Amino acid sequence: MTTTDSPPAPVAPVRRRRSSGDTERGFSRTFRWIATGAGALILATLAAVALFLIVRAWPAMTASSEALAEAVPRYPDDTSFIAYVGPLIFGTLLAAVLALLIATPVAMGVALFISHYAPRRLAQALGYLVDLLAAIPSVVYGLWGFTVLAPVLAPLWTWLNNWFGWFPLFAGDVSPTARTMATVAVVLAVMILPIITAVSREVFLQTPKLHEEAALALGATRWEMVRTAVLPFGQSGVISAAMLGLGRALGETMAVLMILSPGFLYSFKILQAAQQQTIAAYIALDFPEASGLAVNALIATGLALFVITLAVNMAARAIVARRKEFSGAN
Repeated sequence: MTTTDSPPAPVAPVRRRRSSGDTERGFSRTFRWIATGAGALILATLAAVALFLIVRAWPAMTASSEALAEAVPRYPDDTSFIAYVGPLIFGTLLAAVLALLIATPVAMGVALFISHYAPRRLAQALGYLVDLLAAIPSVVYGLWGFTVLAPVLAPLWTWLNNWFGWFPLFAGDVSPTARTMATVAVVLAVMILPIITAVSREVFLQTPKLHEEAALALGATRWEMVRTAVLPFGQSGVISAAMLGLGRALGETMAVLMILSPGFLYSFKILQAAQQQTIAAYIALDFPEASGLAVNALIATGLALFVITLAVNMAARAIVARRKEFSGAN
C-alpha cells in the first residue's frame, strides 16, 4: 500500500510590527517636529535672556565702588554692588508680598461666590467683569491710583497710624499725599486680583460633585461643604494662582512708578514716603538718562529681578508637585 503525504498547511506570513516611528507619516511627523521645536524655542529664548543679562551686567558686578559711584547718579559712596541692589530687592519683595496678602483672600472669596453661591447669570456677568480687570493697562491703574485712590486712602492711613502706630508697618510719619508703599500694595492687589480669581474659580469648579453631595448628605451646611470638600481639593490650585499673581506684582513698572515716592532704605514703614523703591520702577525711572556703566548697573538690577521671578516660579512648581495627587492641580 502506497501512502501519499498530504501537502503541508499554508503558513500565514508573519507580519512585522511597525514601530511607533513608522506610523508617523505626513502631517503627524511634521506636527511632532513643530511641537518639539516650539518647546525648544521657549528654552532657547529663556537661555538667551539669561545670557544677555549676565553678559551685560558683568561689567557692573565686577566694577569698583568708585567707578560705580561716578557713573550711577544715586549710587552711595563706598558701597558694594550687593549693598546697592539690596534695598531695591527689599522694596520689590515688600510690595509684592503685601499685594499678595491683600489680593489672595479677596480673590478666593470672589471665586467661591462665582463657583458655588451666585446664580448662573450673575456668576457669568461677575466672571466677565473680573476678567475685564486683566485687560486694563497698567498706566491706567497708575493714573487711577495716583489721582483717585491715594486721596481716598490718606485718611485711612492716618487712622491706622494713630491707632496701630506701635506696629512696624504703620509706624513713622504718614505721608499727606499717600504716595506710599501701602497705596502701591493696594493698586497691585487690584491688578493681580483677576489672575488669582480666574485660576481659583476654575479649580473650585473641578471639585468632584460626589464629594460635595456626600458632604451635604452627611448634614453639612454650604460653608462646611466648601471647607471640607472644595478648599482641600483646590489648595494647590490656589497656591499656583497666588504664585502667578506674585510674578505679576514683582515685575509691575508703570503703576509703581506713577504712585510711589521712592527711597532706598530697608524700611517696613509703608505709610511713610521716600522709604522704598522697586527694581522695575527704578529701571524705568533711570534708564532714559543712563549711559555706559550706568546701563550695565541697571541691567544688573534687572538680572536680580529675573532670578527672583525664576525662584518664585520654581518654588510654586515644587509646592504644587508635592500635593497634586490630593488636589485639583492635576
